[in-house]
Amino acid sequence: MSNLLTVSPSPHVHTDDSARKIMYKVVLALVPAMAWSVFVFGIDALRVTLIAVAACMAFEYLIQRYILKTESTFTDGSAILTGILLAFNVPSSLPWWIILIGALVAIGIGKLSFGGLGNNIFNPALVGRVFMLISFPVQMTVWPTNTQSGIDAVTSATPLAVIKESLKNGKPISEIMPELPTGMDMLLGNIGGSLGEASAILLILGGLYMLLRKVITWHTPVSVLGSMVIFSGILWLINSEGFANPVFHLLTGGAMLGAIYMATDMVTSPMTGKGQIIFGAGIGVITISIRTWGAYPEGISFAILLMNAFVPLINTYVKPKRFGGQK
Repeated sequence: MSNLLTVSPSPHVHTDDSARKIMYKVVLALVPAMAWSVFVFGIDALRVTLIAVAACMAFEYLIQRYILKTESTFTDGSAILTGILLAFNVPSSLPWWIILIGALVAIGIGKLSFGGLGNNIFNPALVGRVFMLISFPVQMTVWPTNTQSGIDAVTSATPLAVIKESLKNGKPISEIMPELPTGMDMLLGNIGGSLGEASAILLILGGLYMLLRKVITWHTPVSVLGSMVIFSGILWLINSEGFANPVFHLLTGGAMLGAIYMATDMVTSPMTGKGQIIFGAGIGVITISIRTWGAYPEGISFAILLMNAFVPLINTYVKPKRFGGQK
């Protein structure tokens, strides 16, 4: 009898990771970029982040306790992460009451209306961000300048907004680029914009940490950024005076934040590597399309939400063949 085998249902591979541990690993990966955003934009960056995190946690607790009447999960790290990502997608000058509305939409509509963590179709932070952008377009597009730049101006346009408006007015790229921050400035975050545009290099380092800790895989970030490079590169080669170069697109806006931290959300992205590559390629192409021909200078938030909706179809299309099944 000692030789009997125990048969049990899948899964058979176990790990010490849990949703809670994964969430806090992502939060840890964002800490350097968060600290740099405070250095760049001042105490307002910390104010926005604390309000967003506290509001997301509070709304998750209150909705689960008094409306859904279920066990509260506001300390599992997901609400904290949603708050940080929401803060990273807004200007540091945003009024507190708009942040509260964004947090309520992110948690109440983007997450809990679908059943909570693991059931939401769309990235909650992006649901909140897009709602705020559509509802409060003026406040959401007033960008404080970098406090370390030595410029006394209260607000400044982002590089994406500058290049879009200048091209619309018939100005060629060769005349626009000298007026914009250098590639090194954009890499280090010496530009105006949202908190998540503070430092591309620190976001990349955080992404490498998550790769090493196996929180994410390379498929989605590489396919998002790679498709952005390929598509914008083709346009740039066709007309270098009418389209920005690929490096500019990679280092500006929310490209790094979206590709590394938001598109990789395990709940709202495909399950397989092949699916993630298709998913990421779609995000990259849609992002460049909106940046080039759309009404908004930035498009990665809309691109991720649109591709979130296609995830069930992608999962069905690339579903692996069951062991022993028909080809």
